[in-house]
Amino acid sequence: MTAIPLPAKLQSTELRTHVSVRETVSQSLTMAFRALLRLRRTPEQWFDVVLQPIIFTPMFAFIFGGAIAGGVEAYLPMLIPGILVQTVVTTSIVTGTTLREDMEKGVFDRFRTMPIARIAPLAGALLTDSIRYAIATALTFLMGWIVGWRPEGGWALLLAALLVIFTAWALSWVWALLGVLARTAGAVQGIGLMILFPLTFLSNAYVPIDTLPEWLGVFAEWNPISHLVTATRELANAGTVGTEFWVTLAGAAVIVAVFAPLTVRAYMRKA
Repeated sequence: MTAIPLPAKLQSTELRTHVSVRETVSQSLTMAFRALLRLRRTPEQWFDVVLQPIIFTPMFAFIFGGAIAGGVEAYLPMLIPGILVQTVVTTSIVTGTTLREDMEKGVFDRFRTMPIARIAPLAGALLTDSIRYAIATALTFLMGWIVGWRPEGGWALLLAALLVIFTAWALSWVWALLGVLARTAGAVQGIGLMILFPLTFLSNAYVPIDTLPEWLGVFAEWNPISHLVTATRELANAGTVGTEFWVTLAGAAVIVAVFAPLTVRAYMRKA
């Protein structure tokens, strides 16, 4: 019996000999749009992006401002960059949990039957999450302005936002790899929070390092979150591109260089 060939539009990527770069980019954008539609239909996935800056900013400002800086206004230049870093960095975990959920539900089995580049769903997810980081950044700046923060960095405020977003995007490759390898989405979220919450709180995000015990101060000084927070403060409050900026940028680039190939390789094996 002669096999009947599938129409071209129903052929899977595995049956295609080549997917061009242009097609891959177009398909990745389509997958990003799909992810945005899913976010619109499941608004609870916006809670971490929207509620965290709205709740944490005034709460931390009015609870700790007087004790740490003698007043809320004096504390805000220190607090807002710390809140921004914690909010956006912890939001990056969603990349791994969403990826794991799609794989658990069999969505990626369906993608195998579609004439698309296998990397497109992953690239689309990472692009969509970058939009979430930008929204979280804008809301944190807005809440800071509402409670009285007046940054003096000028144009460097945008550079501070881009640095935080790029760092979170770099970290999302780590969580994407974990999402591919882990068994459940809950495991990805649990492991991610166990790593990021100690890193963000045991840093200079909310208190000066010199107020910490000596052994903890050493850890905070070497903590990569502290470097990111310091770079963000220098940019937002003074418009200064200092050493911490380049250290953070180089660190994020190294994370991408190491984890992006590992994630793509692991993902392609499963997809």
